[in-house]
Amino acid sequence: MANICEICGKGTIAGRSYATRGLARRKNGAGIKITGITKRSFRPNIIKKRIVLDGSVRNVKICTSCLRSGRVKLA
Repeated sequence: MANICEICGKGTIAGRSYATRGLARRKNGAGIKITGITKRSFRPNIIKKRIVLDGSVRNVKICTSCLRSGRVKLA
């Protein structure tokens, strides 16, 4: 099963991680150079909870931001 919130649809987002070296120009250096770029992923904080959804109790995967904001009612 995917790592997606069933309430808001928040899911994994792809990104990049940059490896750098050098000293910044404002610190009297030659500037920061990028020496490598690797792929990474930003994952939401997903948990399984029993909630009341459409009048019935279900086990769903929801993000903690939906839980804290009160978008769901716990069973």
